[in-house]
Amino acid sequence: MSDDEKAAKDLVETLKDGERGFATAADKLRDGDRPEWATTLQRLAEQRAGFRQEIVALGHQYGDDVDESGSAAAALHRGWISLKDALTGDDAGSVLGAAVTGEDHAVSEYEKALEQDLSAGFREVVARQHAAVVAARDEVKALQTAD
Repeated sequence: MSDDEKAAKDLVETLKDGERGFATAADKLRDGDRPEWATTLQRLAEQRAGFRQEIVALGHQYGDDVDESGSAAAALHRGWISLKDALTGDDAGSVLGAAVTGEDHAVSEYEKALEQDLSAGFREVVARQHAAVVAARDEVKALQTAD
């Protein structure tokens, strides 16, 4: 398996998990005191879907099937969020904290991918998406501090 294919599969898993995580977080916040936060998180869920589709399409151009199901580690993280929610309710601060944790993981996955020997075209896509993921994490952290 090429470095491109391995990195693409890992990133697709991370992006699927981020898309689901942001969408779930948005649903939790939609009817609360901060519906504007839900709008931001929904926008980030849609961003992740677009990034995933871009990587999957690029993989198909190379003849790779990189569209995999979500990672076990991320599924465990989602399970932890569910347990935490059962204990704390839909507290906006807790939801944002979980989103920041998820984004820290996504940034780490992109950085691991960029350490690989990627083809020039794929590296360009990964670097661009990495910058956007870092910006999204910072945006969610800013929401946390605005609370």
